[in-house]
Amino acid sequence: MTGSLLFMAIVFLAGAIICVSLAKRLGLSSVIGYLLAGILIGPYVLGFIGEEGDDILHFAEFGVVMMLFLIGLEIEPKNFWNMRKTIIGMGGIQVGGTMLLSFLLFSLLGFDWEVTLVISMAIALSSTAIAMQTIKEKGLMPTTFGTSAFSILLFQDIIVIFMIGAMPLLANTGNTTTTDEHSTTANLIESLPLGLQTLAIISSVAVIIVLGRFIIVPMLRKVAKTGVRELLIAAAFLIVFGISFIMELVGLSPALGAFLGGVVLSNSEFKHELESTLEPFKNLLLGLFFMAVGASINFIVIAKSPLTIGGLLLAIILLKALVLYITAQVFKLKLDQKLLLTFSLAQVGEFAFVLLSFAFSLHILEQEQMDMMLVITALSMALTPIISMLNERVILPKVGTKQSIKRPMDHIAKSHKIILVGFGHFGSTIGRFLRSHGIEATILDQDSNRVDFLRKMGFEVYYGDATRLDLLESAGIADAKIIIVATNKLNVSKAISKIVKEKYPHVEMLIRTKNRDDAYELLNLGHENIYRESLETSMAMASEVLHKIGFRKYTLKRQVKNFIKYDETSLRRLAKTSKRGDDYIFKARKELQEQEELLGADFKRGIVDFDKHWDSEHIRKALENSTTKL
Repeated sequence: MTGSLLFMAIVFLAGAIICVSLAKRLGLSSVIGYLLAGILIGPYVLGFIGEEGDDILHFAEFGVVMMLFLIGLEIEPKNFWNMRKTIIGMGGIQVGGTMLLSFLLFSLLGFDWEVTLVISMAIALSSTAIAMQTIKEKGLMPTTFGTSAFSILLFQDIIVIFMIGAMPLLANTGNTTTTDEHSTTANLIESLPLGLQTLAIISSVAVIIVLGRFIIVPMLRKVAKTGVRELLIAAAFLIVFGISFIMELVGLSPALGAFLGGVVLSNSEFKHELESTLEPFKNLLLGLFFMAVGASINFIVIAKSPLTIGGLLLAIILLKALVLYITAQVFKLKLDQKLLLTFSLAQVGEFAFVLLSFAFSLHILEQEQMDMMLVITALSMALTPIISMLNERVILPKVGTKQSIKRPMDHIAKSHKIILVGFGHFGSTIGRFLRSHGIEATILDQDSNRVDFLRKMGFEVYYGDATRLDLLESAGIADAKIIIVATNKLNVSKAISKIVKEKYPHVEMLIRTKNRDDAYELLNLGHENIYRESLETSMAMASEVLHKIGFRKYTLKRQVKNFIKYDETSLRRLAKTSKRGDDYIFKARKELQEQEELLGADFKRGIVDFDKHWDSEHIRKALENSTTKL
């Protein structure tokens, strides 16, 4: 019974709900709740999870895979190039410094240099999952700490590719030809000579790039044309799982492949749609991953040598903290930002599991060495939220230095201050006019054919359903100032307006409508910035007709302005009256009569009294005669 899938699902969900709710009530990070839940249900406390814990950890790594895929989507190549100094500078100092000090530490402890180098590489990597989850939870991404942490983690996610590629070169050639009798996994590069293994790893990265550009994006376009949303969700999962499978088949980390796939797709029109589609699944699987990490903490290994493991754990955290503080000092971060960076990234990350397991399969590490490092890795991840909490509640208040939060650097901004929904003839005219004045907008459209065409025309348009809150959030609605709803579908406009009014009331909405009836509905919902698509065009045509029969353009321009003013006023008064009764007809006729009288009075007063220059003499005489009769 306890081994059934349903029972395991109940255990995990109940553990997550109870522990995460408790953690949030105490003001702690959700990561602490997930880790605590994993420890409690693990084999060493309540025992709900036994030998299958490792299998669960492998399954839960899909949360990390999805997170790396989504991070890759945020890294547009041009923005990556703009960030190169921060990424290479801060990331290079942190990884290089940590590896150097770790190598010295483990060399003094008597480890072989190959083992020492592998352990040093693992220690140099921090946890992207924990750090980014905490940063986003607390809204710290716009700070110097947020951008610095992101740069360091991004460098680590990239450098780990080369670490894995170099790993076969460290293997003992006498042992690599033999297969571990306990190993149940195999990959395509195991049987290759060491040099070719590295070449195969580099080639697999190139394959991911080619797949993304020439297969995945065209596939998404065909799927989008069907208009079936669940197919796009299925396609998103196919991309992530497919890339992960290829990388695992080769013998590399699935998360690395997913990250590369995300980078390749970051310039596609499906960027925001993929982000919003995978985000809920990523968060759920990341929670499962943290629980699996908590369950994987081997208390038997700790009990055998508690002083050794405790001493190494403390030494590694202090060592990483020192390097991070020096890195922050070199880049002149303020004191509170230095401390946040120091304590947030001082753990050993999830990629250490990948490196250590790969090294063990290559016979670089012995079982005892790997068990010890896996426990230290899991413990360091579990302690990080607690250390960060102590820093924020004990150290930072005493420091007293608070950095004024700055906007993110332009090169890492995901979106613009203006969001434009709908890029048909109406919306594209708005977008072109804004762009001609140097104003960029984040453009969303649900017609995949139109998106594809407009991207060829040079517009950065993203495919997606803007009635989804997650898509709007990935497009930057939280930081936007204005959202322009240029679609001609009333139900879409109403759905978007409801979301924005409830969740982001600070964002000003400008909404297109097809006719008066649609305008009535939106006005009654409390919207003021309503733009009827036919009003300006019909007035322009009517004005041109009058000009061709002799009226002056200056006079007509003034009259068009007056007509629109009176009509907008009338529109707002009539919006409160139901169209189903005779009361509406009576009021509408009265409004039309008043408008015509006002316009007639404006016209006569403007021409007869003030305007002495005429395009047509007979119009002037006709007006003077009508005035005399009055």
